[in-house]
Amino acid sequence: MKAVVFHGVGDIRLDDVREPKIKEPTDAIVRLTASAICGTDLHFVRGTMSGMKPGTILGHEGVGIVEELGKDVRNLRKGDRVVVASTIACGACSYCRAGYQSQCDKNPNGKQAGTAFFGGPIQSGPFDGLQAEFARVPFANVGLVKLPDGVSDDQAILLSDIFPTGYFGAEIAEITPGDTVAVFGCGPVGLFAIVSAQMLGADRVLAVDTIPSRLEMARALGAEVIDYNEEDPVETILRLTDGIGVDRAIDAVGVDANRPHAGPAKVHREDKKEAERMLEQVAPKTNEDGDNWHPGDAPSQALTWAVEALAKAGTLSIVGVYPPQMKWFPIGMAMMRNLTVNMGNCPHRRYIPKLLDHVASGVVDPTKILTNREPLVSVIDAYKAFDRRMPGWVKVELSPGAAPAKKAA
Repeated sequence: MKAVVFHGVGDIRLDDVREPKIKEPTDAIVRLTASAICGTDLHFVRGTMSGMKPGTILGHEGVGIVEELGKDVRNLRKGDRVVVASTIACGACSYCRAGYQSQCDKNPNGKQAGTAFFGGPIQSGPFDGLQAEFARVPFANVGLVKLPDGVSDDQAILLSDIFPTGYFGAEIAEITPGDTVAVFGCGPVGLFAIVSAQMLGADRVLAVDTIPSRLEMARALGAEVIDYNEEDPVETILRLTDGIGVDRAIDAVGVDANRPHAGPAKVHREDKKEAERMLEQVAPKTNEDGDNWHPGDAPSQALTWAVEALAKAGTLSIVGVYPPQMKWFPIGMAMMRNLTVNMGNCPHRRYIPKLLDHVASGVVDPTKILTNREPLVSVIDAYKAFDRRMPGWVKVELSPGAAPAKKAA
C-alpha cells in the first residue's frame, strides 16, 4: 500500500509498504477514506519533536471503513464507517476509566511517557500512523467511533483530532459565560478553540496570529483579530480590555512559535539571542530544505505573551505541543499574579461522541476550517505548502484513494 513514511528530520516520502495485519484480538484493520496533515506532524519533520523512528508511517487523523476485526472487538462490524481517535486508549485502565484516555497505562511506555498516538515518536509507542491506505487500530473497540450516514468524511476527519483538541483547550481554560478569551495561534486547533470558546459562553474572543488567511478565518468566526507583526499583541489586548487583560488564554501554537519580525513588538519582545539558545536546545538537529522545514524561531513566545495578556487570577490553557526538552516558562510572572495553568494532550475519545452529535445535528459545521483536499499521491507537495503556511492552506485533508487533479492545458 501507499503510505507517508518518516525517514529522518526533513525527509518524508510516499513509499510502498506492507499492508497491516491483525496482531491482537482487540485490533481492527481500517481502510482509510480520509486522513489529514496536522501541525504536530510538522514538529517531527522540522526537528522540534525528537525520538521519531525511521520507517514510521506518519499521521494521526483518520476516517475509514472497517475491513477486519479481532475477536474481542464486539461493538463493530465489517463495513462500518468510523472515525479514529488520534490518541490510543485501552478503555480499561484507571486513567481511561477516569476520562484521561491520553494517559492510558496499557500503551507501550505509557506509565513513563504518557500519551500514545498514531504516527508519533518512540516514547509514544511507536504506532504506525494514518496517512496511508490501510491502518491497524489497537483497542479498536474504544478508538473507533461509528459514524452516522449524515456526517461526511470532510466533517468526520475534523473530529479525529483538531476539533476535540480545540474544545479540550477551551474546556481546560475554565471558560464561563461572559468571559473574554485570547487565543494565540489561528491554525486549525486555534480556530476550533475560538469556536469552542464561543460554545462555552465566551463573550469576546481575541485571536493573535500574523498569517492573513488565518486571521480572516478567525474574523469570520467572530473573533477580534490581532496581527503580531503589525501591533504589539499584549499592549493591544490590554488596551482592548481597559488595562485588565483577558480572563482566559489558550496557547494553540506550541514550540514552533515565531517572534515578530516587524512592527512595535519586534523591539522589546523576546530577546533574539535567548530565543536562539532555546532553539538550539529544543531542536538540536534540523534539516531545512529551501523555504521548508524551518522550526519556529522563538519557542516560548506564545507562552510568554499568553501569561502577559492574562488578568490576575486568570487561567492559561496550553494545547500547543511542546517536547520534553522544552524547559522555558515565565513561572515567576504567573505565580505573582495567581494564574492557573492547565495543559496536556487531548483525550480525544472523551470528546468525539459529544462533538459528533453537534455535527450530526447541524449545531456546528466543522468544514468551515477545511481549506484543502489533496490526493495521497500529492502528499509531499501538500506537506510543503502547509509547512510554509501558504495563503489559504489552513487544514489539509488527504484522500488515499483519490487521483491527482488534472492540470489545465
